[in-house]
Amino acid sequence: MAKRALILDEFLPYRLSFTSNLVSEAVAGAYMALFDLRIPEWRVIAVAAEHDGISQQEIGLATRMDKVTVSRAAIALTARGLLLKRPHPGDKRSHRLSLSAAGRALYAQVAPKALELEERIFAALPEGELDAFVATLRKIDAVVLRWDEDALTAPTAPAD
Repeated sequence: MAKRALILDEFLPYRLSFTSNLVSEAVAGAYMALFDLRIPEWRVIAVAAEHDGISQQEIGLATRMDKVTVSRAAIALTARGLLLKRPHPGDKRSHRLSLSAAGRALYAQVAPKALELEERIFAALPEGELDAFVATLRKIDAVVLRWDEDALTAPTAPAD
């Protein structure tokens, strides 16, 4: 089998990243203009809204954001009075984060706008196609999550 040349625009990991960045940029502009929120801050708010106290580490796992990004977002949201930090009962080095009353009020404003943006971005896809797209993304997630670090970086055996 002949090796194919790498053409960046046809390389699926790049296409996923490129499209993800386009969508994030569009959404980020709306969140900043309307609510003075950056994407990491919105993600922390959204995850905190779904849990009754969550650690920064758990937020990182849920959102795939690195710990520095989560920490900075949590600090900014706490300073704005949107997020509450409480001691973690099982881990003295960690905190449980939850939305304050102001944070819940902001979430109640942002969530409908998020759903509206999602609808506008994906309106061109028929419902069945959109469902298949989401299912495909979840399959890709599952494959990558099963891999470990060595599997991603190990060289492949030469072809015979």
